[in-house]
Amino acid sequence: MPNPIRPKWESSMTDRERFNRQLHYQPVDRCFNMEFGYWEEKYHSWNMFLENKIMGDQAADEFFSFDSFRQVSGNIWISPIFEEKVVEERGNTVIMQNRDGLLAEVAKNSSSIPRYIKSPVETPEDWEKIKNERFRVDDPARIVDIEALKAQYPNDRDYPLGVDCGSMIGKIRDLLTVEGLAFACVDYPEMVEDMVETACQLVEHFLDQVLPHIQFDFASGWEDICCNNGPLVNLDFFKEVVTPRYKRIRKKLDAAGIDIWYTDCDGDVRPILPYLLEGGINCLFPFEVNGCSHPGELLTQYEGQLRIMGGVDKMKMIAGKQEIKAYLESLVPFVEKGGYIPFCDHRCPPDVTEENYLYYLDLKKELFGQVKQ
Repeated sequence: MPNPIRPKWESSMTDRERFNRQLHYQPVDRCFNMEFGYWEEKYHSWNMFLENKIMGDQAADEFFSFDSFRQVSGNIWISPIFEEKVVEERGNTVIMQNRDGLLAEVAKNSSSIPRYIKSPVETPEDWEKIKNERFRVDDPARIVDIEALKAQYPNDRDYPLGVDCGSMIGKIRDLLTVEGLAFACVDYPEMVEDMVETACQLVEHFLDQVLPHIQFDFASGWEDICCNNGPLVNLDFFKEVVTPRYKRIRKKLDAAGIDIWYTDCDGDVRPILPYLLEGGINCLFPFEVNGCSHPGELLTQYEGQLRIMGGVDKMKMIAGKQEIKAYLESLVPFVEKGGYIPFCDHRCPPDVTEENYLYYLDLKKELFGQVKQ
């Protein structure tokens, strides 16, 4: 590993203590320093990555000396996964079968979103078949090696550790496709609810294994169930089918003393936010600004209830130093109040220049990284 390009911000707390205190609105020595990652193109275009052979997010985190932030994930989705394979080549794209069994058209050498062509689940009969083959809760591959986890993540660690609570609807959207989910909620609502129930059971099975043995600092999840125009699923369905499953998971987290639970959801989350909060999810990540709002708006509206991680407008990072400065300065009161950790509101996109990014990191340190006396 090459020498870091930036030193770690000075500290008087451990990363674990800082993270927990910041998301509980308590005083900290300085802001928790993290980023979400980078589009694949950045590893082939930024000189600092090329010259230092930085080829992935973990290496980049170490290169920039970010605070430590880790998570434990389980086998809580398709098992066994489908074989990933190229089915056909079409010029600058390939048709692939992915791990979920979907056929997708994927651009070569790009991080762009695939175009999904066909799902393995289109009818209740398809679901019953794949459920029996690849969604069994009693699959031996879902048994967690607890002793290995305890050795890897000791309770006296100095970094925050999260536990993966999976996805109640986002992965189902992935499996069915956006259009497939829309039709299925109307044509086969019982099938979709059974899919949500199955996803919940798989998460519960994982949590029952790990929660008694490891002291986690937070819970995490992934949904990506919203776009710039709002949710990709009917709000009544979300409230009546998805939220009750969140509540079941929340009971297990509460019993284990875990009160911070974030979900990764892009787009405009505002229509589903009341139901996320009702279900026990109290933190948003990475909070895309242009699809939703300035993070301060929701932190003010739901003061004391909501936390946000992310929310630095990537479009301002593309625009230039003046825009970066103005935007980061607008975040200062919310970082100072607590419950908010700022970083780029998704993976850093290709149009952000190396110069702008380093300026952003240095200004973030100036505004948020000074140890309080």
